[in-house]
Amino acid sequence: MQRQFNLEQNEMPQEWYNIAADLGEVPPPLHPGTQQPCGPEDLAPIFPMAIIEQEVSTDRWIKIPQEVQDKLALYRPTPLYRATELEKALKTPAKIYYKYEGASPAGSHKLNTAIAQAYYNKIEGTKRIATETGAGQWGSALSMACNFFGLGCTVYMVRCSYDQKPYRKSLMHVYGAEVFPSPSAQTQFGQKMLLEDPNCPGSLGIAISEALEDTVTHTGVKYSLGSVLNHVILHQSVIGLEAKKQMKKAGVYPDIIIGCVGGGSNFGGLVMPFMADKIAGKNLRAIAVEPSACPTLTEGEYKYDFGDTAQMTPLLKMYTLGANFIPPSIHAGGLRYHGMAPLISLLVKKGLSEAMALDQLEVFESAVLFAQTEGILPAPESAHAICAAIREANIAKEEGREKVILFNLSGHGFLDLGAYDSYLEEKLMSTAGK
Repeated sequence: MQRQFNLEQNEMPQEWYNIAADLGEVPPPLHPGTQQPCGPEDLAPIFPMAIIEQEVSTDRWIKIPQEVQDKLALYRPTPLYRATELEKALKTPAKIYYKYEGASPAGSHKLNTAIAQAYYNKIEGTKRIATETGAGQWGSALSMACNFFGLGCTVYMVRCSYDQKPYRKSLMHVYGAEVFPSPSAQTQFGQKMLLEDPNCPGSLGIAISEALEDTVTHTGVKYSLGSVLNHVILHQSVIGLEAKKQMKKAGVYPDIIIGCVGGGSNFGGLVMPFMADKIAGKNLRAIAVEPSACPTLTEGEYKYDFGDTAQMTPLLKMYTLGANFIPPSIHAGGLRYHGMAPLISLLVKKGLSEAMALDQLEVFESAVLFAQTEGILPAPESAHAICAAIREANIAKEEGREKVILFNLSGHGFLDLGAYDSYLEEKLMSTAGK
C-alpha cells in the first residue's frame, strides 16, 4: 500500500489561488477612526504596497515572483502521506491522508508566507520588520525569511509561550532576530499592560499592539502578520494546490478536509483550493478545529472588531471573542487568538465550513497516538486536526463505510517537548468549558 505521494519540483505552484474571487463580496477592513473602508493610504504606514494590493485583490490567480519560488523550492513541494499505521490502530475503513508542512526548514507552514512578505518588503526598501508570535512558529519562520533577504527582524512573543518554549527564542536568535516577551518594556503599550498586571501571560492581541507601535514609531520599519489577513491565506494556498495534485496521484478525492485554526492560515491554505470545488457544487465537508480554551468560531460573535488589544488595527469582519480577551495559557500557543481570519469567518457564516472546539487533553492523547503510529511528533496546534481526523475515522467505523479524510499536519512538535512532558506527567488540565 503506497504511503507517500510526492510531486516533482517543476510541479510546484507558480501562482497563488485567491478565494476572494469565488466567495462574492468580502467585507472590507474599516478604518479604526472613521469606520469607513480602508484605502491603500490607510495601510501604507504598516505594509508594503504589493501586500496591500494582494490584501484587497479579487483576482483569482496571482503570480508567485521567481525570487519567492526559488526560496520556496528549498523545501517545496512538501509530501503527502497516507496514515496507514494510524488507520490500522483505529481499525477504521476510512482512508486518512495528511499534508506534512513540518518538512519546511522552519518546521511549519508559516514559512510559505514569511518568504513572500520578506521579499515584498525588501524590494520596497524596508529595513526591519516587526511582528508578534504565539508559540513561536511564525516568529521562527519570519526570522529565517528576513535573514534570507537581509532584513532586520523584531519579534514580540506572547509571554506564556516565551517561558514555555525557550528554544523557539533560541532559533529566532540563530537567524538574527531580536525577541522580547510580550507584554514588554520596549513599548508604551507593553509598559501599560505590565503596570496593570506584572504577571500578565500576554496574548496575541497584546503582542500585535506592541509590534504595530514599534512599526509606526520607527522609520524604515514595516509590520508583518503570520495569519488572519487575506494576503496570508493567499500565500498559503500553495498547500492546497499541491495537495490537490497529490490526492489525484493517490487516486482519491477527500470527503472531509480538516485543519486547526487560530487565525486561520494553515486551514485556509489547505482548504481554499478545494473550496473552489465546493462552491462549484462538489460534495465536501471542511472542518476548522479550535481549542475549547479559545472558542472563536464556536462561541464568538460575527462582527467588526479590532485585531489587537490596543485597538490600533483596522476593524475586521470576523468571528471574535473580543479584542480584550486573554485566553488561558494552553500549550497550543499558536491558537490563542481572539479573532478569526475574515475569509475563514465568511466560510463558516455561509455554511461552507464547519467548526469544532476540542479539549487539550483529548488533543494530546491523539497526538501521542499519532506519534506512536506514524512516527512524527506533531505540534500541539496541528494535533487538533489529528484529533478531529480520529473522531471522523471512528464515526466511519461506527457507520461501516469508507471515507477519505485529509488533514494538514501544519508543523512538527520537536520544540514543544515540554508540553508533551506535562501531558505524560498528568500535569495538563482539561480546557473544556474554559
